[in-house]
Amino acid sequence: QVQLVESGGGLVQAGGSLRLSCAVTGRFFSIDAMGWYRQPPGKSRELVATNSSGSTNYGDSVKGRFTISRDSAKNTLSLQMNSLKPEDTAVYYCTARGGGYVYWGQGTQVTVSS
Repeated sequence: QVQLVESGGGLVQAGGSLRLSCAVTGRFFSIDAMGWYRQPPGKSRELVATNSSGSTNYGDSVKGRFTISRDSAKNTLSLQMNSLKPEDTAVYYCTARGGGYVYWGQGTQVTVSS
């Protein structure tokens, strides 16, 4: 019923930038937190960044390079990714928490080439 739709993924060269976005659609009660996680090939899902009540938290590997932003009124989320590295290659997932539930998007592929 609640859907999270990511966009903005693609192929980029090392050192380049991408901006991911996530939109929440469908029927929901409220969203109190949103975030981004990623899953590199052959590895487990890991934290990229979260936003909750105006506070942000970043994974160590992306600090200083990625910036998360949220429009709470529209329940949209963005991730600005700068200085991308090949090790940033992963499927990036948007997540939202609200009404006692956690929702996940379908993921968007980000590939960083050398």
